[in-house]
Amino acid sequence: MMKNRIVRGIAGTFILVSLLLAIYVNINWLWFTAFVGANLLQSSLTKWCLMDTILEKLGIKD
Repeated sequence: MMKNRIVRGIAGTFILVSLLLAIYVNINWLWFTAFVGANLLQSSLTKWCLMDTILEKLGIKD
């Protein structure tokens, strides 16, 4: 359960930061927002998430 909360927290943080960067730095940061959204959609369809794999390699278990 803890890993799922971390993944969601990281995804939410990436989205909010990229939106702020798009507003204050360059509109092209919205591509990063789209990338995160596409990865969330992909992980819901395939049940595989790259961030899950990264966290497992860092020693964080379910």
